[in-house]
Amino acid sequence: MTDAMKKRMFGVAAVMLAVGVLAWLSMSDLGENLVYYWSPTELMAADNARDATVRLGGMVVPGTMKHDTERAHLSFDVTDGETTVRVESEGNPPQMFREGIGVVVEGKLDDDKVFRSEKVMVKHSNEYQKPDGEIDMEQMKKTLAEGEVLR
Repeated sequence: MTDAMKKRMFGVAAVMLAVGVLAWLSMSDLGENLVYYWSPTELMAADNARDATVRLGGMVVPGTMKHDTERAHLSFDVTDGETTVRVESEGNPPQMFREGIGVVVEGKLDDDKVFRSEKVMVKHSNEYQKPDGEIDMEQMKKTLAEGEVLR
């Protein structure tokens, strides 16, 4: 067998292996591990929403947030402007969580049409804005060195 034939056989074997791996991935249970992103309207319209873990995205409705810090329980409404869904979440929310912002929650819709979530993610811009007012650099250095909270 010549070198050219060996290279050709190796190339054909590599292509066949790649096709086999792609076929296996497409036929495997990979789809069961995917988490889909839905709006409140899509969530309420879907027949299979109660069986799947999904990500629900929308805006936190102002005036609906209730946070029980002792039980680490958070409840609020999420809307896409057309449909509103009640969200109940265990655990404390991210620091930037507040009413009127975009949010993505991961969980399942229960039989009472309440979205049960253990993961809350907020949308925010990546732009840094300088704080208003004067900053006492000596106080900041002292605070950072001592691990205190700057007030």
